[in-house]
Amino acid sequence: MTDHDPVAFVDGRVGASSGLRRALRYLFPDHWSFMLGEIALYSFLVLVATGTFLALFYEASLERTTYDGSYVPLRGANISRAYDSTLSLSFDVPGGLLMRQTHHWAAHLFVVAIVLHVARIFFTGAFRRPREVNYVVGVTMMAIAILEGYLGYSLPDDLLSGMGLAIGYSVVMSIPLAGAPLAFLLWGGEFPGAAVFQSRLEIAHVFALPAALAVLIALHLAIVVRQHHAQFRGPGRRERNVVGTPLWPAYALRSLALLSAVCAVLFLLGGLVQINPIWQWGPYEIWEGTNGAQPDWYLGWLIGALRLMPNWEPQIGDLTLVPNPFWGGALFPTVVFAVLYAWPWVEQRFVTRDVTQHHLLDRPRDNPMRTAIGAAFLTWVVLVFMAGAADRILLTAGFSYSGQIWFFRALVLFAPPVVFVFTRRLCRELRDGDLHPARGFVGEVVERAEDGRIVARQLSRSSPE
Repeated sequence: MTDHDPVAFVDGRVGASSGLRRALRYLFPDHWSFMLGEIALYSFLVLVATGTFLALFYEASLERTTYDGSYVPLRGANISRAYDSTLSLSFDVPGGLLMRQTHHWAAHLFVVAIVLHVARIFFTGAFRRPREVNYVVGVTMMAIAILEGYLGYSLPDDLLSGMGLAIGYSVVMSIPLAGAPLAFLLWGGEFPGAAVFQSRLEIAHVFALPAALAVLIALHLAIVVRQHHAQFRGPGRRERNVVGTPLWPAYALRSLALLSAVCAVLFLLGGLVQINPIWQWGPYEIWEGTNGAQPDWYLGWLIGALRLMPNWEPQIGDLTLVPNPFWGGALFPTVVFAVLYAWPWVEQRFVTRDVTQHHLLDRPRDNPMRTAIGAAFLTWVVLVFMAGAADRILLTAGFSYSGQIWFFRALVLFAPPVVFVFTRRLCRELRDGDLHPARGFVGEVVERAEDGRIVARQLSRSSPE
């Protein structure tokens, strides 16, 4: 071997050929769904890069100043330095608006990639033994990513972020017994909090939570490498082997191409598609809340839960035991994440009673009960999300706000059981007949004849084929 061989080059200098060769020969299963985790990773890298740029110009201070920047409609307004620095990033810093918007779009893609990745893991059974710990790491990353996004769009101190923080303060205050002390601790006093609150937001968003995410990502990847990827069933694939593409050169070049594509798409979005125009919302003032702006999509499910919860506050005399914001703002997300965290052990104990190791993935149809429960649970969360996200559209279409609330309350109660029954039956039929989902409903099965002709054969819906 010559120095043109990367393994020989490194081995000739540090004597690490055996370990390096094993690393370069690590196999990655070939399936598009495995790219979701990589998209999340590369979105995180864009977030770190653009966030570092933004941190150089952002000033985390609620001290008041008079705006004299380039945006004429706000000149002379008394605003916080946090809002002033964000406006300066948008209008006066070269490339600032591109970085702001790219950062925001990367946050959206980061969260959605994690959510889809967790959904893929759930519906394919990739959380089963021995991968329970890595599944918990992934769910934790999803929770931290949502919190990180919330803190990020709270930093500019515009009207939208201020209203979001007011809602967050109310939810924290509603926690029985511990709510008031916890809110005072986090905000440094009564809302809108002490002068140090904005710097606390910046420290959490820029340093603490990204560091936690970086550690969890490294841990997640280390566990994956140690256990090897799970893979879908197919020719030559068994519980004790991996069939796929080696890291070098094939998969590394493919992954670098995906990194380039993710960066290109995010910077195109940042340059061409407007997001969070804070100059239109205006500075945050406690008495103002008239615009129709919505929070980022990953908080829509929490807004929906707050809206759908009836005005129920258990009381003893004049003492309110549980304030209303607790049910939708604190209990609902706690239940959602508790179910996600507990599911691997719930399935082992009550659904499949299977505690053996699995390195081959299920198709969703292979476990109708898991898929039906997951579909019903997802329906429940998505309907709550829609209740928080669709109100402006429905109001524009002529639906009253109270009518929307009652409509979604009914859907949240009755749709998940219907989805559960339908999904379980569908999965059983697909599993037993080994049909492609589209074939059983289109009414035809496409077959290839011996001479290469394509033949369509009509089937009844009840056909076992």
